[in-house]
Amino acid sequence: MPDGTGPVPGPDGAPRCPWALSAPEYVAYHDEEWGRPVHGDDALYERLSLEAFQSGLSWITILRRREGFRAAFAGFEIAKVARFTDADRERLLADTGIIRNRAKIDATLANARVLAEWAPGELDALVWSHAPGPDARPAPRTLGDVPAVTPESTALAKALKKRGLRFVGPTTAYALMQACGLVDDHLADCVARRRP
Repeated sequence: MPDGTGPVPGPDGAPRCPWALSAPEYVAYHDEEWGRPVHGDDALYERLSLEAFQSGLSWITILRRREGFRAAFAGFEIAKVARFTDADRERLLADTGIIRNRAKIDATLANARVLAEWAPGELDALVWSHAPGPDARPAPRTLGDVPAVTPESTALAKALKKRGLRFVGPTTAYALMQACGLVDDHLADCVARRRP
């Protein structure tokens, strides 16, 4: 996709972000999830973990394995994952339903142990404290207008790392911000863009 690509008609003729049409699973994810506000520590831990697993891969790879990830990681309930043992780690490393990357699995387990020590709502509050104002920048008109990193995502990554979380660089943090609705990067004419 060239950077200048604007919205493209989807299966129903409505304009969508071009990436949403590259695989059938993307349409529903784009229309119903991506860019919609996500709250709750466990929900944000799941998204943070999946974004880390996505690093270096296509998001469709993660999306197609999401149910496998949820089954393998106890629904991403922080308290449960924090109690995983070495035997659980070995099980994860052998699980063909997920991405079996040792560093990413170890980071997901370590992050749960860190987050289990936080107060309820603390992850949610920290993540959302880095949301830019709704008018911080104009709606992107083309894919070339969508950044990979912003000052806010750099600050979020730094804050998460300072608190002991792993696999949370500025690019991963920005992908999290996009996926969880801290920013709305649907193109200006996209049917899924939130309207005031």
